[in-house]
Amino acid sequence: MAKKSATAKFREEKDSLGPYQVPADAYYGINVARALENFPISRRKIHPRLVVAYCRIKKAAAKVNQQAGRLPKKHADAIRKAADEVIAGGLRDHFVVDVFQAGAGTSTNMNANEVLANRALELIGKKKGQYDTISPNDHVNMGQSTNDTFPTAMRLSIVDSLDDFKPEVLALAKSFDKLAKKYAKTIKSGRTHLQDAVPVTLGSEFAAYAAALRSSLAHIERTATDLLELGIGGSAAGTGMTTHPAYAKQMCAELSKETKKKFVKAADLQHAMQSQAPVGRTSGAIRDFAVELGRIANDLRLLSSGPTTGLAEIVLPSVQAGSSIMPGKINPSIPEMVNMTCYHVIGNDECVSRSVGAGQLELNVMMPIMVENVLESLEVLTSTCRQLRVRCVDGITVNKDRCKDYAYRSMGLATALNPHIGYLNAAKVAKAALAEGKTIPELVRAEGMLSEAELKKVLDPVAMTGPDPELAKKAGKKTPARKKR
Repeated sequence: MAKKSATAKFREEKDSLGPYQVPADAYYGINVARALENFPISRRKIHPRLVVAYCRIKKAAAKVNQQAGRLPKKHADAIRKAADEVIAGGLRDHFVVDVFQAGAGTSTNMNANEVLANRALELIGKKKGQYDTISPNDHVNMGQSTNDTFPTAMRLSIVDSLDDFKPEVLALAKSFDKLAKKYAKTIKSGRTHLQDAVPVTLGSEFAAYAAALRSSLAHIERTATDLLELGIGGSAAGTGMTTHPAYAKQMCAELSKETKKKFVKAADLQHAMQSQAPVGRTSGAIRDFAVELGRIANDLRLLSSGPTTGLAEIVLPSVQAGSSIMPGKINPSIPEMVNMTCYHVIGNDECVSRSVGAGQLELNVMMPIMVENVLESLEVLTSTCRQLRVRCVDGITVNKDRCKDYAYRSMGLATALNPHIGYLNAAKVAKAALAEGKTIPELVRAEGMLSEAELKKVLDPVAMTGPDPELAKKAGKKTPARKKR
């Protein structure tokens, strides 16, 4: 039972377990009060996105049930107005249930039901707790169950979060595009296995990062289309008990109007309740994005390593001192943060994956932690992409001389000799150049393997960054011309 203080005032509410004291000024009721006593587990409360999603469901249900003649207009209007207030940011400090709660999210559903019921009561001139007029269960939750509203709220909240995530990803990709254009002709040594490889341009590396981000985002968007199928109207077990026949379709239509998204009724409401695979697949796609983003951050750390004993091909913006003991040391702090957030997202997905597989018969009771982890992953990745762009990528500068020097010293240049002296002879040249401390062009010139004109043409690193036009010419000569018909 909630503890009383000398100054606190309480109201008494009753449920099937008996009476319980609820703070008089609380918009939540007895179910949430019990949950607060049962689940003082973490500092994490219901995610704001989930709160909004739930209120949208309750708002839509009030309208649909009113149109069906099941809910008086006065009550429906009050519930909708209360929902709008919460959606706009009001009463958020009354959504107090811990993320770690009873299975399926019953406490979360009742938190929404009770807050909206009590606020609706105030709007029609009644006192909180006068549930004989507007009841959390009988009116706000009419035709609903935690079992169909929570999966629906999960989908709405994740789709909503993607709207914030996408622009930041595209903005980050655009920043890499700018670098790609700016350094399109900056030659450097490629590296495979962290060893010298054939030349590339720094611009092409940056362009590849932009492509990776867009590709990963597209994968998330394709996967997330499954979230547009809703099981709302399935009620307690996917059968639609306590709902009118048109309820499910009308709910999808109302939610589509409210969110400007094209939600549709799932083909099988029981399946939509049993399986949370769409949430799991979306989480997996978000994890894949984190894997790619983390890889890019690793590259930025490598390319900027130094400044005197590393690659030092690029310079990242200095955002903070890098050491409490080594003066002047600057670390790649932003990419390091990126790696940590990406590892966190990968861990979140592991929890989601196991939770999706924990469904039993008509319900998966692990939904609260699923949606919390997916929403948190999107939230941290959205902020991470923004900070990586603003505090790092947009301020990258390039050490062009270092890039050029590495390009001409790379053992990868020997690859261009293959068509002229063969792979084995080219390998001997590479080994000799390394042993003698010479560049490939210097050794080839000293050994007289190619004429100066051939040397300039064959061992030009810039020419190596694309297909060989000479091969195209030779192929063209051998290809017979088509006869005109």
